[in-house]
Order: sequence, then C-alpha cells, then structure tokens
Amino acid sequence: MKKITSKILILASLILMSSCKKDLLDQDSPNTLTVDQFWKTENDAKRGINAAYAMFYQNGGWNRWIYFRLDLTSDEGWSNSPWTELGDWTRFQYINYNFWEGNVNTYRDTYKAIFRCNQVLTYVPEIPFADEKNRTQILAQAKFLRGFYYYYAAILWENFPIVTTLQKPTDLPARSTLADVWAQVEKDLKEASADLPEQWTGAELGRATKGAAQAMLGKALIQQHKWAEAKTAFDYLVTGAGKGYYDLVAFKDNFRADNENNKESVFEIQFSDANKTGEGDGPSSNMGSNRGQFFAPRSIGWSDGQARNWLVAEFKKEKTLANKIDERLRYTLFYPGLEADFGDKIYGKSWEWNADEAWFKKYSRDYMRNNEDYFSQVNNRVIRYADVLLMYAEVLNELGQTADAYQYVNRVRTRANMAALGTAYPGIGTNKDLFRERLKIERSLELCGESVRWADLKRWGDLDTKAAVDKVALRDPDFKNFVVGKHIRLPLPQNEVDNNTNLEQNPNY
Repeated sequence: MKKITSKILILASLILMSSCKKDLLDQDSPNTLTVDQFWKTENDAKRGINAAYAMFYQNGGWNRWIYFRLDLTSDEGWSNSPWTELGDWTRFQYINYNFWEGNVNTYRDTYKAIFRCNQVLTYVPEIPFADEKNRTQILAQAKFLRGFYYYYAAILWENFPIVTTLQKPTDLPARSTLADVWAQVEKDLKEASADLPEQWTGAELGRATKGAAQAMLGKALIQQHKWAEAKTAFDYLVTGAGKGYYDLVAFKDNFRADNENNKESVFEIQFSDANKTGEGDGPSSNMGSNRGQFFAPRSIGWSDGQARNWLVAEFKKEKTLANKIDERLRYTLFYPGLEADFGDKIYGKSWEWNADEAWFKKYSRDYMRNNEDYFSQVNNRVIRYADVLLMYAEVLNELGQTADAYQYVNRVRTRANMAALGTAYPGIGTNKDLFRERLKIERSLELCGESVRWADLKRWGDLDTKAAVDKVALRDPDFKNFVVGKHIRLPLPQNEVDNNTNLEQNPNY
C-alpha cells in the first residue's frame, strides 16, 4: 500500500510540475521593486523625492557625523573623545583617509543623496501627472536637494566629482574643480527657486521653498565673494517678495522641539522620535538626530564633542540694555557658571566641571528630559532668518554700503536686548574692515554651534595664511596642526582615488 501511494504521489507531482507556467513561479517581490517596476505613477514620484529627503537621517550627514566636520573642526568646537582617531579628525591629523566616521561615511552619503536626486530628475519627467504643477515642484525639490548636497561637498572636499546623470557601477566620474562644483550648485538652486512654492502648508510643511533656495544660493555666492549676485539672491528674503514670510522669533524657540517651522525657519530638517530603531533605509528606521547623544556633557551623552570656552567669555564682554548677561548664552552653551548666571540646572542636575569646559546646548533636550539618546526629535534649523540678515549685512559691507548694513545687524542685536551696533561700537563707523571684524563676533554670538562657522572661516580668508591661522589658534589650539593650502579641504577617500583613474587626491595629501 505504501509503494502504491508513493508512486501516485510522485506521478501527481510530475503532472503538476509540467502543468505550472513559469510566470506563476517567477513573481515580483513588492518589497524589492526594480527600476522597471517603479517610477510609473505620481505616487512613485512622491516616494522618490521623499527618499531624497530621507538621506538627512543617515549617519554620514545630518543624523550624526556632519557636525564633527562643520562644528568641531571649526574654532568653536573640539573633541576630547577617548576614540583617538575620531578626535584626530577634528584636529587636522588625517592619517587614514579611509577613516569611515571621519570621511568615507559622509562622502558616501553625500553621493547617495545626489544619486536619489538624479533618479527623480531622470524618471519623473516620464511619469504622467494629473496636475503638471506637482511634477514641476517635485523636480524643483530634487534640484534644491542636489544643490544643497553639492554646497556641502564644496565646503568640505572642494574638488568633488560632479555626477548629474544615473551611472553604472563601472563608470568613473571625472575630476571636478571647486569652481565646477560651485557652478553646479548655482545652476541647481537657480532652477529650483524658479519652480518651488513660496510656502508649504499642512503635512508638506518643511519641504524646500523658494526662500530656502534663494538663501542657499546666497550662501554659495558669498563663499565665492560674488557679493552683488549674493545680494540679489538674499533680496528676495530681506527686501523683496518673500520678505513677509520671515521674521525673528524668541531665540530659544529655534532649538527646541516645539514651535518648529516658525517664521525664523528658512529651511530645517524634520527630525522625529517616532521610530526608536536602528539606522537604515527601511520604513521603520530611525528618523531622529544623534547630535545630542554625541555632544551632551559627560554622564549625559558620549561627550565626543565640546565647545571652546572662548565663546563663553565673548558672550560676557558686552551686557544687555538691562545690564545683564546676554541671554543667548543661556540657550547656546553649557558651562560651569550656567547655574550661577541663569539659575539653570543641566538636565535637572548640578554638575561640577573644569573651569575651562563648555558644551553646545543648542538642540539639546535638557529642558524636557534628563538624558539624551539616538532619537532626538528636535529639528535642525539649517538656515534661519537671523543668519540671512547677518549674511545680508556682510554683503552690503563688502559692496561698500556699510552704513546700510547696520540695520540688519541691529535687528539681531535688538532681539537679544543689546544696544544698537553704532552705539555700542561707535569707532567702527563706515570702515569696511572694522565692520567685518565686528560682524565675525556677531555671527559667533548668534550662530555658534549651528554648523556655519567652518564656511565662515574659509570665506573670511582666516585659513589662507599662516598669520591668519595663528590668530585662530589663539582661540583653538587644534589649529596649531593646520597646514595652509592643505587642511582647507578634506582629503578624498583614498579608496575612491585608487578605484577611479579619473580622480586625483586633493592637493598636499
């Protein structure tokens, strides 16, 4: 009986196998769609641009490591991390150009973000849309994000290979110059600005706007000292059609999880603590920021990044109109005298620190909890209106319109209850050089810890000569390691140079 049953089962199986069509066994997985299967509908286009925004949540960028490059490498910050190699990459001691956390991860995620933008720009034009305006705005967002990432590539590596089309793994991108990268940034942001809406509402709030594109364009232009063109870009936000959308709000509201996307926000990254999971690209991956965990004081976070104490002293040099300490200090830095100066206990506790220690307080959550983690929901205000006003003042000064520049600095100082600049420092007058030197301080007081200082130092020429670097080193001894003509830019990851015969390593590396 067993033999008969066995023969019947084998025969039935053979019949079933011969009658099955191949396409029934060869099914597409809905979780791993190919390019041919995706990019078909308007919803696919929306998901594509959302994937480009989602790159903000990757470790190499604004989730974690970018702050080591922009904040800690500048004279505002430093690292006392027990992880020696990590600390070395904030003090210009670059030995292993392939160090993942210091270089390769950020380089890779920058290209990954650009690739996603290129996908949108390649495939979305072929997708049918019920409303053509939606297609136009998606393409404009992709151009903004690509310009955004190339801006930071120019700031960090300078000679960053430009890729604007989809490539195969065997392609070898050509070497680009810094001028090439700036040209691409300008092109993308100008085209984005033309088609982006002036504002988004509802669930779309936080996407790139025309004002964000104009502000990024202005930032790119001032780095090249294209002062007149930069003024035109900033005009939209300060004196032009976009003026009514932007204003200053309470200083502390720019660094907390409440009152986000307010009138001072020009562009901010939308962080969330909804997914307390590991990093990655999945639908439930972490969408928070790790900055607080890595920058928080000892026993609260890893304390891999600290602020330079000269900033505390700078805040205290000038009193407010009420003869008090500049309250921006209260929301900007942790330091030993914080509780005595303002009555604030750090994360609900009193701490004993060395007299010369400080930490960045912006984007911390000490106002709402007693520790940090990898899932901070506090949005990063990448560009806020105070920054735009100070950049506008800088542009006017460089154009010889110093007298007109005062009013924009004073808007920022007035919010902090500080005397008008001309009253506090009458010796400046209309001297362009003196105004520039004071503006450097005004920017550090208003914007320290907001990832703008490295670009500032480069733009001002403070890293171009040994004499200028020596002055910076008085504030930050890490700059004693700085080699003029070399450390103005990061090395390209060596594995990229080795694998691509079209690339050359950056100068002096």
